Amino acid sequence: MKVRVGINGYGTIGKRVACAVKAQDDMEIIGVTKTRPSYEARLAGMEGFPMYTATAEQVAAFEKEGIKVAGTIEDLLGKVDIIVDATPGGVAENYKGLYEKAGVKAIFQGGEDHGLAGISFNAFANYNEAWGAQFVRVVSCNTTGLVRTLYPLDKVFGLDRVSATIVRRGADPSDIKGSALNSLEPSLKLPTHHGPDAQTIMPWLNITTMAVKAPTTLMHLHCIAADLRKKAKDQDVLSVWDNVPRVKFVRGKDGIKSTAQIMELGRDLMRDRGDFMEIVVWQDGVKVVGNTLYYYQAIHQESDVVPENIDCIRSMMKLEPDGMKSISKTDKSLSIGK
Repeated sequence: MKVRVGINGYGTIGKRVACAVKAQDDMEIIGVTKTRPSYEARLAGMEGFPMYTATAEQVAAFEKEGIKVAGTIEDLLGKVDIIVDATPGGVAENYKGLYEKAGVKAIFQGGEDHGLAGISFNAFANYNEAWGAQFVRVVSCNTTGLVRTLYPLDKVFGLDRVSATIVRRGADPSDIKGSALNSLEPSLKLPTHHGPDAQTIMPWLNITTMAVKAPTTLMHLHCIAADLRKKAKDQDVLSVWDNVPRVKFVRGKDGIKSTAQIMELGRDLMRDRGDFMEIVVWQDGVKVVGNTLYYYQAIHQESDVVPENIDCIRSMMKLEPDGMKSISKTDKSLSIGK
């Protein structure tokens, strides 16, 4: 019997997770929620996802636009085993009580504090920590990126200290209220929250981060310096990443020198929505000097957490005890790594 999944918040992340669930053979979408009858609500109908509203008062607005409504969030909670909360950051805490009352498991996103769930999740690093849990938080896009490359390095070489500068996209592509067109905005609260967030997965990691918001919508860029405990050559590092899931190499000498060209590659590869769910590392931008490793990686903020949500469902619902098998199943279904 398939696990019954609901999506609360059919936006940038929610719609991608819904489509990813649809591609699995051990789970199914029971319904999704929206607060207003936008084009995304119409697209949900085209995907065959029943639509639910956040409140009963919102139903009339949807019906006026010809969008069939199956009920409210409370009705949806009565039909699902687990809910993926993809509401805007800071909103999920308002729904946690509803989930508890309905006896439904819930996955929160990285815009929420770690304390809301008590467990933060990355499939490769701590899959088993979510096993059978009531509430789990999938960490943010940037933290997912940091953990995916740092965790395997720490396992093989050990990490003494990590310093990362995060060049953040100013807004998502669909956000018309996004960042300034001609400005760089440094985060003045230092170090930034990204280091402590990585420590919710790797509490032993000595990491500090800085961040700058840039006038781009495509991807985040990480500039990382990591002090290794064991000696390593450039190729040793590349070999580690080559043998872990959800890390993809590109090369500047192949003409991929920017985040724009990475996103073009996603479209050329016929990726759904042009998404890049892997963390993209420039192979010819990896260099070990002494014991310090320097590298760049690009993060597609709209999609890298999507497969993590799928694996989190499997762990929480006790569908697959082996994390690597879940990762492989998810990646195959979503054409990750191709």
